Parts: sequence; structure tokens; C-alpha cells
Amino acid sequence: MRITRGVRVTAKRIVLHGVEGIGKSTLVSQFPNPLVLDTEDGTNNIDVARVRCDDYLTLEGALHELARDAQGFQTIVIDSIDWAERQMVDHLLRKSGKQSIEDFGFGKGWVMVGEAMAKLLDVCDTLIDRGLNVVLVGHTKVAKTNPPDMDEGYDRYELKLTKHSAPIVKEWADAILFANYKTRLVEGDDGRVRARGGKERVLHAERTAAWDAKNRFGLPAELPMTAEALAPLFAGVTPAPAARAGWLDRVRAATTVEELGQIADEADKAVTAGDLTESQRNKLDGEINKRHEQIDPQEVTA
Repeated sequence: MRITRGVRVTAKRIVLHGVEGIGKSTLVSQFPNPLVLDTEDGTNNIDVARVRCDDYLTLEGALHELARDAQGFQTIVIDSIDWAERQMVDHLLRKSGKQSIEDFGFGKGWVMVGEAMAKLLDVCDTLIDRGLNVVLVGHTKVAKTNPPDMDEGYDRYELKLTKHSAPIVKEWADAILFANYKTRLVEGDDGRVRARGGKERVLHAERTAAWDAKNRFGLPAELPMTAEALAPLFAGVTPAPAARAGWLDRVRAATTVEELGQIADEADKAVTAGDLTESQRNKLDGEINKRHEQIDPQEVTA
């Protein structure tokens, strides 16, 4: 066991959703050295580095390539995650020769989409392990919710994802930020209260009955929709150097337990030197243990 104490500064998992046209893509373009994986051509009018991802395989391939070589970027943005979900559906249909997601029967297709989303987030976690912030930009929908402890339901703003994908994305995120225009209630001369919306844009970082939001960083419930307001999130986050080429190849090519032990010792030194992250080291341990079993399988007696 490797027991550690204290606060760890790690890359951030952020979901940003909000009403149409409020400037979500513009905001993320101001995050630390971003690269946008653009699934819907939403950044054409923004000066930002981008990769156009017209289909799911292109998106997935870009994430894998960035996991190998971040090319100097610090923040990887998927804009938008709900269009990426559409691409997952199209990919599943083409792969299976189906015309509709309902053709899988009894909701199985949507379960498969949820599983695909979980796998996509697993790839995103490899970027997190490298010290890269991952931001998922999403559209917002107004949906009816019916809590079991209430007699009547109500409308609320939610991330525009299907019921199988949305919980996975929300659980994965360290922060879910909801962008909206600030609305004030004003009492008129007739005594009636009216909502008056202005042009002030705000981010909500705590969940309410009206919207999805959360954060694990002690952010205020409401903050300005500016990169400066979110700058503390990224303080001290720096991408880790790539794992030295050949670690896994060396493990797979090892023919003796002694070789594996030598690789493990060198990996410990690499962690101390900052050439391997703890997460990368733990994954290497898994490969070492797997290869150990192949070289020297343990006999099982009844």
C-alpha cells in the first residue's frame, strides 16, 4: 500500500452546461492552453486550437492520441458532450447494422450508449492522470422531475443527455457549472411580482431544485461567468511528463520474475523523479502482476 496524506493538486474534471448562446465555448477558450475537440462546429468564430470531430471514432482517436502526447496543451475540451453522445448512437447503429437505437429492443440500445459514455470517460481519465484538465461542454434542457417525496413535480434545468448517460457524466465530474442569465424579481406598481432578466451572466456551482450543479472545491454558489473567477481551480495544475516510452513493452517482453522486479524498482525511482505519476505507476503495477502470473503461474491446490 502507498498511503499518502494531505491535499493533492490534480487536474480537474469539469462539466459546463447552460442556456443557448450564453458563451460557453468562449469561456472555455480562455481556460489554460485549451484544445477543443469540436463535435458540432461550435468554435468556428472563436480563436482557439481545435480538432474537428465529425464522428465518434475521430473523437475517441483524438483522446487516445492526446493521452500519448498532449502536445503542450493543458485543457482538453469536448464541445459538446451531447453531440458526442449522438455520435455514439450513430457509431453503434453503423457497427450493428441497425436503423434505430430502439431496434436493439427493450431499452438495450440506450444501455449500450451509457456503457459507451462510461468508456469515453475512462479515456478522459487517462488525460487527468497526465495532469490535463478535461472540460465537457453541454447544452441544457428543461425537464420535468417528480421526486418521490413530493406530491407534484416541477421543471428544472438539466444536462441535455439521455437518462443512462447523464448520471455517469454527473458522477464523473468534480464540478458541474450551470451558466445562465441573472434574473431578479421585481414588484410592480400593481403589487404583482415579475421576473426581470438582464445581460449579466453568472455560473451556478451548487445544486438547487431549479438546476444541476455541484463542486468539490468550495466555490461560491454563484460566481461571475469569467475565466478569472475560475482561475483558482487551475492553480498549481501542470501536465505531468509522459511515461517513458517502453515501460509496458519492457514488462510484456520480460521473461523472468527478476526482470520484472528490476522494472518495478526503476519505476519507483521514476515516480520520485517525477517521470511517472502515481496513477501511471499503479497501472504499471497491474501489468507487472499480470505478466508475473504468466511467467510464474501459481499452482492452485484443492
